[in-house]
Amino acid sequence: MKRSADDSYNDQHDSKRPSSCVISPSNTSNGASQTVPVSPYLGGSPNTASPLYKQRDSKKFTGCSRFEDYEIDKKLGEGTFGEVHKARHKTTGEIVALKRILMHNEKEGVPITALREIKILKSLNHPNVINLTDMAILRGNRLHRQRGAIYMVFPYMDHDLAGLLENPNVSFTVPQIKLYMKQLLEGMMYLHNNKILHRDMKAANLLINNQGILKIADFGLARPYDVELQKEYTNCVVTRWYRPPELLMGEKKYTTAIDMWGIGCVFGEILKGKPMLPGNSDLDQLDRIFRLCGSPSEDSMPGWRDLPGCENIKSFKFSVRKLREEFERYGAHAVDLLDKLLTLDPKKRMTAREALDHDYFWHEPLPANPSDLPVYEASHEFNRRRQKHDDKNKDLSSRQSNRNHHNNTDPYVSFRHPYDSKRHSGSSYQDRREKPRDSSLPRSHSNYKPHPLPPKPTARYEDEK
Repeated sequence: MKRSADDSYNDQHDSKRPSSCVISPSNTSNGASQTVPVSPYLGGSPNTASPLYKQRDSKKFTGCSRFEDYEIDKKLGEGTFGEVHKARHKTTGEIVALKRILMHNEKEGVPITALREIKILKSLNHPNVINLTDMAILRGNRLHRQRGAIYMVFPYMDHDLAGLLENPNVSFTVPQIKLYMKQLLEGMMYLHNNKILHRDMKAANLLINNQGILKIADFGLARPYDVELQKEYTNCVVTRWYRPPELLMGEKKYTTAIDMWGIGCVFGEILKGKPMLPGNSDLDQLDRIFRLCGSPSEDSMPGWRDLPGCENIKSFKFSVRKLREEFERYGAHAVDLLDKLLTLDPKKRMTAREALDHDYFWHEPLPANPSDLPVYEASHEFNRRRQKHDDKNKDLSSRQSNRNHHNNTDPYVSFRHPYDSKRHSGSSYQDRREKPRDSSLPRSHSNYKPHPLPPKPTARYEDEK
């Protein structure tokens, strides 16, 4: 799968490789001489002892490693796509991230979405876009009924943006925010210049290492597009909190503007330290968008009434745009950039190139130098939320235990048995245990009184039989 390895091998051995270009003289029936191609394996099978064969065979699966070559560490994330684990290459010691390709139906082979993701990643090369370094294969075993698996191998990144924002020990400076936004926009401009739609822009898909480098990741929903063809694509893309209004209203002929809306949501999330539009449903998401960015009109969002989902929002209360008022404390330049990224009309929404030229990046304080940023403990959204969940469960368990201890130090004190008058009198199990029963008394003594039987049914019930 490694492009460089394949090309270098082909370039170095084109002159040595036996192929159809090797010429051998031959004579025809009329005595004329001609040349014919000679097969590299004229005998019908390759010479496995030849150095050339061994060299070719070792390069047959260039770019594909064995899963056993990696030592799995901890889980970094999971979802509908599968799981991502931190791992270490046993030979080189390189720390990587392994993303398992989820195959719902193995009989149909590798999903088309995974093939598309691999193809896109292999075609990209930018410092702010994650690069696919290897593929790891876990072979199945029919004898032991073990299924095989395919893993995509990426460089390990210490954090994702969502994990850093949820870390209470991390706070961003203005130069640091400008650096991250600048890198994000440069990576997105590269994607859009190469006609790639990311279609899942969110904080959790932005990876950051301790060298201060941000990389756009997770291309599971990405796909190439052509502006001139104006093709229809599915609108079931982009995580809801980062989904633009045109997609929520059913637009299928969308452009790179959907990624720019997501960048605007990420920018607002960095400024506030939490997601800015956390909708519970698609309608609730639209309601939150319109309450912040204003209700759609023919001026702010031309053609919105022609979208399939417009009927659902006609009952919404009219709202004026108040985004600038909500974020004015973050500075005029930051508010202006955010306002232009979160424009309702996708045709007027700021592009990545335009955003990089915004005054926000050219006024003091300037974007930080990556080498000047602090080093943080590893922070990934999955681990931060799992830790919060575990802490919450521990807290609930501790409070429940304290409540039980406060109300009743002996769990048997409050136990009452309907046939024991002593238990009704409030004597504890400990008191009764200290007074052993007199063995001379029979177990069924005369003082035992069973519960009375229920009364006989009345005549009214007898008549009803």
